[in-house]
Amino acid sequence: MKKPDASAAAATEAVPRFRGRNLPALDRAVITVLPPLLIIAVLLVVTMDPGGAAAAISTARTFVTGNFTWLFILYSLVAVVVCVWLVVSRVGAIRLGGPEARPEHGKFAWYSMLFACGQGIGLIFWSVAEPILLRDENPVVAAGQNGGAEGAMVWSYFHWGFTAWAMYCVVAVCLAYSHHNLGKTLTFREATVDILPQWSQRGAGVVVELLAIIATVLGLATSFGFAAMQFTSGLSSFTGLSPSSGIWLLVILGLGGLTAVSAFFGINKGMKRISELNSVLSIVLLVAVFVFGPTIFLISNITQTFGSFFANFLPMSFWTDAGTAGQGISTWQDSWNGWWTVFIWCWVIAFSPFVAGFIARISRGRTIREFVIGVTVVPSLIVMAWIGVIGSAALHYDDRSDRGISAAVAADTSSGLFVMLESVPVVGSLLLVVATVLVATYYVTSLDSGAHALAEFVSAPRRAGPLFRVVLVASIAAVAVTLLTLGGTAVVDTVQTGTIIGAFPFSFVILVMIANLVRRLLTRTGETERLEREVNDPSSPDAAGGGDATVVERTAPEPPARQPAPVGRAPVPDALARP
Repeated sequence: MKKPDASAAAATEAVPRFRGRNLPALDRAVITVLPPLLIIAVLLVVTMDPGGAAAAISTARTFVTGNFTWLFILYSLVAVVVCVWLVVSRVGAIRLGGPEARPEHGKFAWYSMLFACGQGIGLIFWSVAEPILLRDENPVVAAGQNGGAEGAMVWSYFHWGFTAWAMYCVVAVCLAYSHHNLGKTLTFREATVDILPQWSQRGAGVVVELLAIIATVLGLATSFGFAAMQFTSGLSSFTGLSPSSGIWLLVILGLGGLTAVSAFFGINKGMKRISELNSVLSIVLLVAVFVFGPTIFLISNITQTFGSFFANFLPMSFWTDAGTAGQGISTWQDSWNGWWTVFIWCWVIAFSPFVAGFIARISRGRTIREFVIGVTVVPSLIVMAWIGVIGSAALHYDDRSDRGISAAVAADTSSGLFVMLESVPVVGSLLLVVATVLVATYYVTSLDSGAHALAEFVSAPRRAGPLFRVVLVASIAAVAVTLLTLGGTAVVDTVQTGTIIGAFPFSFVILVMIANLVRRLLTRTGETERLEREVNDPSSPDAAGGGDATVVERTAPEPPARQPAPVGRAPVPDALARP
């Protein structure tokens, strides 16, 4: 039998076609040059006067916590409501990339990548630390037989589960629909400014992009510093190696080099493979703790705390600590929310630029409904299973060791996971190695995804090459090295807190972007459907001019296009629902 012509069967097509705005030269220069200058200025201020910088940022954090806790709670509720609406309404059937698009990645690879860039490293850090730190103080959840331990688990599920992922998801779907369906660049400015008055769009777009770029660089750099410290803690747990600035430098260089290799080879050959390795090692760690740890207690505690989580989800979602807000606070440390919910929601918002940007990039071909369920429900269940096993085991061994894990976490938060794993019989020593490797690989995937997103922000509509991504990784590593070597952990903590405070103005940007997405979907017409087809049809003569393109391999010819609906016609139901 004659073999089919390979060139005809798998032609390379560049989609989506660029239909966004080419930035004026001045705007592009500002977006390219100003962020490095601002970041250098921040580093100089913080390292030259760390005490003054820490005091100023603490004052800002107190102001935000005391006056705007309600805003962050409201923001999280908006994210949840919008995600639910996207799933249950007819717009959920819209396919990212047009009706003929199909997913570029299998589900296991897709889940692995979005989880690795979203919360992998955070869970490694907090899955033990948060339940331990919260066991003696957690509002809303009634204390049961185990005292505050149940509330500690429930709040940990809440902070790392559905609501946090909904906050990532709603930003990601704004970027994904704007890019894959409307042909805009994969940037915050193009997903946001359409809804603003015409006279303000150019200036607002530059400001929005500057905020996204600076948040991404500083967020990744400070996380790099903490990842280096936690990785060193892991090494110390089974090698006896003492943490020092020299060891931190070597760790940063090693993780940065591995990330640069991954970023150079791209998503399919780099990020995808490391993310899948993350998933496999995470499953191994989880199963080992479950089997060799206190299995009966784990089953019982997970069952009990899952039920308590669902019973308390709405009260926790609306809890603003009104009593404290009414009395006023002298410092953010007077507020429980300042330590926890506001802190974590700000963290999620600050990380939204690169997490959501990367998730949007890898999600072409999925319906909005599939996208939202895949980015919220599935990771939330994984998070709850992870915290349920790891956190419950930590509480169990903490009780058995007369609060030994609590003492270790109080001394060094990053050591909590490793101290707990040492208590697991038979396989504890092996799990220390696995957990240390996971710290490294999860951060590599986070930094890799951040480099891809940052490359889009800076270079769009031109497509960034692999060497440019490597340069971005090196730049972020250099910032991390500067923070650790010049100022140590106190300076890293100060810059990290400052980055989180930056989430306050950025939350308004995201709210405007969400409003723009809702407007776009509710006003979607037959003309919009035709645009989506043209943007994603490389044979369309008037769709040429791309630059911000995603290369997709097709293995079959395009089916005949449906006749476009006339301008102003309402969306055709079967077009919305077609697979």
